[in-house]
Amino acid sequence: MYRFLLSCTALLALLSVTACGRKQAPRITGMARVKLGYEERGIASWYGVPYHGRQTASGEIYDMERLTAAHPRLPFGVTTRVDNLSNGKHVEVRINDRGPFVGGRIIDLSRAAARQIDLLGPGITRVRLKVIAAPASVRAGMGAGTPPSPRFAFLLHPIRSRRERAFLASLSTLAAPDPSPRKSE
Repeated sequence: MYRFLLSCTALLALLSVTACGRKQAPRITGMARVKLGYEERGIASWYGVPYHGRQTASGEIYDMERLTAAHPRLPFGVTTRVDNLSNGKHVEVRINDRGPFVGGRIIDLSRAAARQIDLLGPGITRVRLKVIAAPASVRAGMGAGTPPSPRFAFLLHPIRSRRERAFLASLSTLAAPDPSPRKSE
């Protein structure tokens, strides 16, 4: 019995050591399945120096002088247009990280992106973001005649119906309500 327990313990120790040796890609759950034209409104902030040179959630190294951003749910590689609602300035950024991790905020911009919309001074501002392009890997597949990855195919079709827009707006508590009048049934 003692030998059996000893061998089971040794086997468990061996399995735990070999499992720790493998580096697996992080699993991101809860990513939004959005289409081109998806819009969201809320508060934006920016992040810079403490994170410069560190690895982002997508695996690339964060460079605060590139036009990138962190979003809690949008797929990595999606390009969004961020409009500063207080001054009308806008910037196009690529999502490459997760965040912000402060309640009430919808996007964290790199320092370069924040500079373009005059966000550096105030630190936070009200913005509207709009998905304007699918990840480059999806767009590249389209030109070659090969079908896009099913994971991102939904990004290639614009939103067509009011029902789709209303559904996507309901995914975010900060999205603007549908201004069109409702028919009474």
